Amino acid sequence: MISGFEFFIARRYLRGRSRHLLSGPSAIAMGGVFVGVAAIIIVLSVENGFHKELRDRILGASPHITVSQFGYQPVVYQGEQDSLVRKIRQVPGVVEVAPFIYTKILIRAGSLVEGGVVKGVEPELERKMTQLAGSVIEGEFVLDSAGAVIGSELARSLGVFVGDEIVLFTPAAGTATPVGYLPRTKTFRVRGIFDAGMYEYNASFVFVGLRDLQQFLGIRGMVSGYEVRCAEPLDASRVARRVASVLGMPFRATDWIAQNKNLFTALRLEKVVTFIVLVLIVLVAAFNIVGMLTMMVMRKTREIGILKTIGARSPSITRIFMLVGLMIGILGTAGGAIFGFVVSWLLNRYRFVNLPGDVYFIKNLPVQMQWQDFAIVCTSALVITFVATFYPAYRAARLQPVEAIRYE
Repeated sequence: MISGFEFFIARRYLRGRSRHLLSGPSAIAMGGVFVGVAAIIIVLSVENGFHKELRDRILGASPHITVSQFGYQPVVYQGEQDSLVRKIRQVPGVVEVAPFIYTKILIRAGSLVEGGVVKGVEPELERKMTQLAGSVIEGEFVLDSAGAVIGSELARSLGVFVGDEIVLFTPAAGTATPVGYLPRTKTFRVRGIFDAGMYEYNASFVFVGLRDLQQFLGIRGMVSGYEVRCAEPLDASRVARRVASVLGMPFRATDWIAQNKNLFTALRLEKVVTFIVLVLIVLVAAFNIVGMLTMMVMRKTREIGILKTIGARSPSITRIFMLVGLMIGILGTAGGAIFGFVVSWLLNRYRFVNLPGDVYFIKNLPVQMQWQDFAIVCTSALVITFVATFYPAYRAARLQPVEAIRYE
């Protein structure tokens, strides 16, 4: 239990000769903790912002759950009264279900040819599944009468604009002729160009009407699978397991987190490594506290001897110097946390840090603060600075009062 006497002495040692300000060594030690905590909080908040932006972009361009057969075999689709659709809609957590066709294809515009992915959807249902309809930067998200909506990078590669024609080639539905195997082709007119905020989607995706693609591929009444929208995107993994359990073999349900597992694993690892690296700043500050307290013990040898002479015990001396280091840690951690919060809030509120649009998928530096980060950072800093006080406090407690006074 800390007494008022111990707190009084610790506070006097912290201030040094000044009654109102911190001593020079104390201020420098506190500044190290301050900078370390503030740097960790700001960097982690920026990383959280990037992760959130990326997650939102993925959710804006892809469904929460994709249901298909193993081997991607076509599934019979009978419209809104389809038995599979009814089963999926009855699963708790499912909000909407929509059929889709997904296949790789060649796209030609004039003399230019690009490989890509064509996805057949029903426009009204797709608007409920993803935010691609709201990502159209030119034209409209209209897929009737052989209309197509393509990504901005793909449109740039093919040199096409809204109103131009593109030709789709597929060898999967080709026909054999006396002169060889001829792929099936179909002409579509570009009705819109979208920017999903992700290069992979912008550079390869073409959206067309579901029935147009069924006719083109020769699979009338068939689809590749079903898109599922959940009430809560972060609960998609649990809902996907329920859907897979209800449908059974040969169907499988893959949620958006599993589809991007490698990416999210890399992001989590990046955040952990960043935290570890930045904690080294606090460790450096902790060594600074060790040095500062050790020097203080050397300077205060006579005073320690006097305190022991008038009755202060070794545990009391230990607590005094541990209190000095702990107060430095508390002040530095509190100041760093407040400064990190203010800077992160300003970055998020005013977005005055611009990013090159041709390098990043966003224009401004995103920031998202999480209370868990503040709790972990502050707790880690306090623990590190508290541990740093052990050796100097132990050394001070070992001083013998007679020897301390004699050599002073």
